[in-house]
Amino acid sequence: MNTANNIENDWLFEITPKNKFFSLNLKEVWQYRDLLMLFVKRDVVTVYKQTILGPLWYLIQPLFTSITFTIIFNTVAGIETGTIPPFLFNLAGITVWNYFTACLNDTSDTFKKNAAIFGKVYFPRVIMPISIVISNLLKFGIQFLIFIGFYIYYYIQGAAINLNFSLLFFPLLIALMGVLGLGLGMFISSLVTKYRDFSYLIGFGVQLLMYLSAVMYPMALIQKKMPDYAWIIHYNPLAYIVETTRYMLLGIGSISFLGLLYTIGFTLVVFLLGLLIFNKTEKSFIDTV
Repeated sequence: MNTANNIENDWLFEITPKNKFFSLNLKEVWQYRDLLMLFVKRDVVTVYKQTILGPLWYLIQPLFTSITFTIIFNTVAGIETGTIPPFLFNLAGITVWNYFTACLNDTSDTFKKNAAIFGKVYFPRVIMPISIVISNLLKFGIQFLIFIGFYIYYYIQGAAINLNFSLLFFPLLIALMGVLGLGLGMFISSLVTKYRDFSYLIGFGVQLLMYLSAVMYPMALIQKKMPDYAWIIHYNPLAYIVETTRYMLLGIGSISFLGLLYTIGFTLVVFLLGLLIFNKTEKSFIDTV
């Protein structure tokens, strides 16, 4: 009898049904941290596998997008960027925006893409989208390095670029963008298990959202030229992140502390709501995927 009790006490983990409707499961995620790192490594390796240019694809996309935006919005449409070169202005917004879209797009199909793994072995399902957000930091880092390169070039050329102490908080801004993308991605991933139409709408929706997030124009421009529609931009938390990014990196625009507080609150609500729905969906998604 004592031997049986000792065997039961020797178990490291106990898998039981989840009784709580909402649970962060942070302790369990920490216990599976080695698996989390393996998924991060897998995400990084599979991106480069069977590609000729490898990580150069990460550089081509923001460069060509910035060139296109500069020609269309700054040269043709005449959007002014003050003393900041238009190309650098656009590259700053696109770099941080790409991290958000990568997190959102890659996590929005979590259940569908990993149904085979989820159906065979148990581990905290939330590890999968978290690993995507972490691995996308590498992509962001590569794109940020190309931004720094052009930043140095324009600075040497005499562009009026100003750094300030707020740059110290830039990593927190990126973390905020990643958490927002994670929350929205988990929410959409849960809906895709039942409503496949969302997987087709996500690409169009992200593209439309970019134009509403002040990526290629200052927020003040909308307030000046389209005051009746400026509320659409001001209620978009992504616009405050992009605008604050340009202020930190280029010294242009301004920081709205009320806007950032709104963004932080919005992000926390979206993340918690996305996690709640994600945890609920993982109990029965295998029957619908």
